[in-house]
Amino acid sequence: MTMTLIPSPTHEAIHRVEDPDSGLLGLIAIHSTQLGPAAGGLRMRPYETFEVALEDVSRLSAGMTYKNAAAGLPLGGGKAVIIADPATQKTPDLLRAFGRAIESLKGQYFTAEDMGVSPEDMSVIGEETAYVAGLPAGEFASGDPSPITARGIFNAIRTTHAARHGSSDLTGRSVSLQGLGHVGWHLAGLLRQAGANLIVTDIDPVRVAAAVRAFDATPVALDAIYGVEADIFAPCAIGGILNDQTIPQLRTSIVAGGANNQLATPEDAKALHARGILYAPDFVANGGGIINVATEILKISDRSGFVDEKLAALDQTMIRILTEAKAQNVSPDTVAVATVDRMMAAPQAAE
Repeated sequence: MTMTLIPSPTHEAIHRVEDPDSGLLGLIAIHSTQLGPAAGGLRMRPYETFEVALEDVSRLSAGMTYKNAAAGLPLGGGKAVIIADPATQKTPDLLRAFGRAIESLKGQYFTAEDMGVSPEDMSVIGEETAYVAGLPAGEFASGDPSPITARGIFNAIRTTHAARHGSSDLTGRSVSLQGLGHVGWHLAGLLRQAGANLIVTDIDPVRVAAAVRAFDATPVALDAIYGVEADIFAPCAIGGILNDQTIPQLRTSIVAGGANNQLATPEDAKALHARGILYAPDFVANGGGIINVATEILKISDRSGFVDEKLAALDQTMIRILTEAKAQNVSPDTVAVATVDRMMAAPQAAE
């Protein structure tokens, strides 16, 4: 195995990981350890090029720094990707090789489940390293974080709806939901239970058909989701989907979802604001998963109590961000970034 440092002006370290014996090619990005060891999930995708994977892991790891800080966790930001198709190229040898790469960093980075991997995969990785969370079994095992992630997003949707309409009641409201993976599916259930009407899309037509049956949802084509008329747009798939091509299509007053790095650029937050669309900053809205994972990293015995407390605090943070943004007449993203920057500066100021 070889691990090669990729020079970066924005990150503490980005490692290219290669293991020809197992076919592993991946990246581990450590954006910041200012607040604690870097923590963030492992994503397995058949990226078109290495450069695309590098851009993705760089953005995702930076987002984790802000997500962990917003959630009030003593963790820094990191992320990892394996360039492979999880349906055809995932093997125990490949996962174990990745575990050895993590172990070599000696606790600088904790990994967990993300797109294309499962708690069971974390167990295989855990055969080679102690710096893994999201395990399905064990004293502090936190398992699949998706239900907790969905709870946090659901809270954010209700809070953002209250900020725009004066009530958190979603009865009869329409939600266009992009992505029906683990998080999107759990969120769909919570929204339907709250009385919302769902319009859904996903790259997998089987999932779409299942959502139509389970939630009485209305299906639409992948690209059609942006132009659907709905009260709330909830992106829960890949990042970068709020951009100069999609924002002009939106027919909604609220964007609040679970995808990481929804904004293609910071300017896109201003474009949403200019259109009168209230945006719930993604790194605040989707912090539930890392809160759940943190119970394992930090060895918290009362996982349920810790999660409830942190989710409630995260919701209060969202309320403060939306309130301040309204008072300043700026995008909530601007306030959210400034809020986290202050949080991260606080420990240094106290020294």
